Amino acid sequence: MTPRSEQAIPAIFDRFIAVDWSGAVGAYDGIAVAECRAGAGGPVLLPPVGRRWTRTAVAGWLEARLDGGDRILAGIDCAFSLPFAVAAGYLPPGGDARALWALVDRVAGDAPDFHGAGFARHADYAADFWHRGPRPAGWVEPHRAAELACRRDRLGAPDSPFKQFGPKTVGPGALAGMRVLHHLRSRLDGRLAVWPFEAPAAQPLVMVEIFPRLFWRRAGRTASAKVRDRAELDAALARLGSGPAAAPDPLTDHATDALVAAAGLRALAADPAVWSPPGLDPATARTEGWIFGVRG
Repeated sequence: MTPRSEQAIPAIFDRFIAVDWSGAVGAYDGIAVAECRAGAGGPVLLPPVGRRWTRTAVAGWLEARLDGGDRILAGIDCAFSLPFAVAAGYLPPGGDARALWALVDRVAGDAPDFHGAGFARHADYAADFWHRGPRPAGWVEPHRAAELACRRDRLGAPDSPFKQFGPKTVGPGALAGMRVLHHLRSRLDGRLAVWPFEAPAAQPLVMVEIFPRLFWRRAGRTASAKVRDRAELDAALARLGSGPAAAPDPLTDHATDALVAAAGLRALAADPAVWSPPGLDPATARTEGWIFGVRG
């Protein structure tokens, strides 16, 4: 485990990429990718690889970006781990988040496009998940420390990744994201750091967990409704020190979340306190991870 004093040193990045994520299966919309360059220019909504973005396309696109020589901070809107009060029971003693990613990928690995819900349906793990319908009798919604800290900081209320359905559900996307992280670590050994599980040093790609509502809150917007209005988006970007967005009409809420998150990543990345938040202890950094920008 890297000492927190080393984690507190922010890296210098050339590009800031935000991915609004989806855990859906089959042909789906919902993934949006936006990018800011260093400086104060506005974020750009990137066209999809193919007809629409998929998780496979995002993983391949990120890998290909490393050939350009830039240093990249990339955020994905999904939980990077599960609450370890429960998930530790899936692993040998001392198991960490990287062991969990490998397990999820192994159990759900037959599903294409990094779909991960097969893990939640597996007989060994299904009882811990809320799959559909009314809350199961006796089911207590497990939360990671970062999710609870986000609520305390009044930056939004992330759902538990153990909830697998509903309009705000993060569970399927979290499991899919863990498969992508496992895949990229195997492909980019030594060139990728996934924070806070690994401290960013000289790696050309650093990946962090993001929660777009957090960036809207930091931009002064407290309403819970999604943003699809360009003037409202650009006003929020200005409060994050960014120029207006470059994105075609009509704007979707997936697009605006990705655009504000790209600018938010750039606004926060130079702050040492963001890389070493008070609420993040070494055990949590190894197992549950953290949401970038939450203090706790």
